Amino acid sequence: MLLKIHPDNPSQRQISRLVEILKKGGVIIYPTDTVYGLGCDIFNQKAVERVAKIKGVKIEKANFSFIFYDLSHLSDYARHVSNSIFKLMKYYLPGPYTFILEANNKIPKIIRGRKKTIGIRIPDNNIVRNIVKNLGNPLLTSSVHDEDKLLDYTTDPELIYEQYKNKVDAVVNGGYCNNEPSTVIDCTRGDPEILRQGIGIFK
Repeated sequence: MLLKIHPDNPSQRQISRLVEILKKGGVIIYPTDTVYGLGCDIFNQKAVERVAKIKGVKIEKANFSFIFYDLSHLSDYARHVSNSIFKLMKYYLPGPYTFILEANNKIPKIIRGRKKTIGIRIPDNNIVRNIVKNLGNPLLTSSVHDEDKLLDYTTDPELIYEQYKNKVDAVVNGGYCNNEPSTVIDCTRGDPEILRQGIGIFK
């Protein structure tokens, strides 16, 4: 299913439709403020397994991130977030950044495995943030890569639909995205450290 949703003013009916798919264990593709993302409800084990299979990775080795609506539930999933890190995240988010934090025991076991960290995203995109808000908990997310080895990411949602229509339950057409990923910032070792320079400028 290809759902066209206005990026600035998403239809509540369409958002509810996507949330219903997620709650039933569905996997969807959606726009962010960087590249298109592939994701599911973090608490649905079979859906998480499906995402890993689509990505061709083992769950215990996958670097999935969580998309939050805002920072109000940060302490539900992250451990020991200092005031300085919280202020830093508040300054840069929503935006094209992934913050790596220490994970706590509330992270679903299938995702946590032996990993002690979690990636947090709050994209500056109304569609995906509304999906998360209505779902009531974070969305597991991973970037959608292009099959073409010369390109890292597909920016055209209709091409993404053609590539993934038999693998996922819904693809959101929210317009063209960027073809550059988020900037990844590790906040687990004292001073924040850039692990990957993406579209977000971090100073």
